[in-house]
Amino acid sequence: MTDQVAVEKLKAKFPGSVLDVKEFRGELTLTVKAEDILAICTFCKKELGYTMLADLAGVDLSAMGVSGPRFQVVYNIYNIKAKQRLRLKAPVEESRPRIDTVSGVWGSANWLERECWDLMGISFNNHPDLRRILMPDDWVGHPLRKDYPVQGPDREPYQGRQI
Repeated sequence: MTDQVAVEKLKAKFPGSVLDVKEFRGELTLTVKAEDILAICTFCKKELGYTMLADLAGVDLSAMGVSGPRFQVVYNIYNIKAKQRLRLKAPVEESRPRIDTVSGVWGSANWLERECWDLMGISFNNHPDLRRILMPDDWVGHPLRKDYPVQGPDREPYQGRQI
């Protein structure tokens, strides 16, 4: 199965859920509706053979001048048998930074979603153990957001070394 066949099967199974398809330097990226991410990921694994979630990350688009939702959750999935990669992007609104967990589809999503929540503040519905993974439990905020203070919350900016 080629990448294009996988895209056509996704479009046929989820009409209206695939918002955009782009190919750049041989990498295929599909932007899909966030509310359908669990069904789409399940289909990708069971029907299309993408058995590995290689990476999951949150992206804050606020400083990039992009109109539309502030955040994206990006899933890099891999079909080991066919040696094919596919990137799924799901836009997430700032006013409701939530998306369904895919930890039931790929076990590796469990910790990747925790990292995304901890650093970006995107919550994952029905995640089995959504808690901080990199920052201390009492840390305030999500430090990879573009509007997060560089010095951390409630700290004066670094003024340089005094002589």
